[in-house]
Amino acid sequence: MLDETDDIHALFHGAPKTTEFKKLRKRIVQNTREAVEQYGMVRPGDRWLVCLSGGKDSYTLLAALTELQWRGLLPVEILACNLDQGQPGFPATVLPEFLERMGVPHRIEYQDTYSIVMDKVPQGRTFCALCSRLRRGNLYRIAGEEGCSAVVLGHHRDDILETFFMNLFHGGRLATMPPKLVNEEGDLFVLRPLAHVAEEDCERFARAMQYPIIPCDLCGSQDGLQRQQVKQILDGWEKNSPGRRQVMFRALMNTRPSHLLDPALFDFAGLDVKPAES
Repeated sequence: MLDETDDIHALFHGAPKTTEFKKLRKRIVQNTREAVEQYGMVRPGDRWLVCLSGGKDSYTLLAALTELQWRGLLPVEILACNLDQGQPGFPATVLPEFLERMGVPHRIEYQDTYSIVMDKVPQGRTFCALCSRLRRGNLYRIAGEEGCSAVVLGHHRDDILETFFMNLFHGGRLATMPPKLVNEEGDLFVLRPLAHVAEEDCERFARAMQYPIIPCDLCGSQDGLQRQQVKQILDGWEKNSPGRRQVMFRALMNTRPSHLLDPALFDFAGLDVKPAES
């Protein structure tokens, strides 16, 4: 599938020729295609707003979707989008220059949500929740303006698993980021095509491709965030038992409502035994 003459798009120019990298690239693309097909993400002819933050995950997302599109396996139009939220020190020229150089259709939007977050969040509290809500609202608006049917995000397998444990430990519910959902207004899909892709693969891929990574600490990410705590727990489990993350992730795809405790999912009251034979 991937040989030395296979640099099919500018996003892959300069890709390492090693067997290890080819296997990595193939695995990411196959995992992405698997999620797209398994969760019914594609409606031929749709336009997707692919959100690009400048982090390793969103670069990997853009590359995987572009390759699938190039091969005729993703019959949608892709519009990359970066929302510059006004964080101090944000390198505003990096992504526009990169996308122009790669020939990727894109839209760059500036909205100073950083000032709103700093004004509304008390000192010492985490910024992430409000920042995320403001970002999502702007992305929904942009998708509508651009005629897009879906907002496409770069959350990967590990994000989904961490969110599950955050809900379990702190929210008192069994829930996580679904690979496909409809927004509250009911007019947009939210898609996560990297749902089956490991974070480690995203990191290795983006580093090997030397994409211009923009760090996610420009707003001063606080230590001790719940997600970081959960991540440390999962890292410890993975270190002691390699492959544990993938086993736990598969469990999210293999639920048994009759073996849980939610009467809204399973009719425990209506459960009965066979009548005794006379």
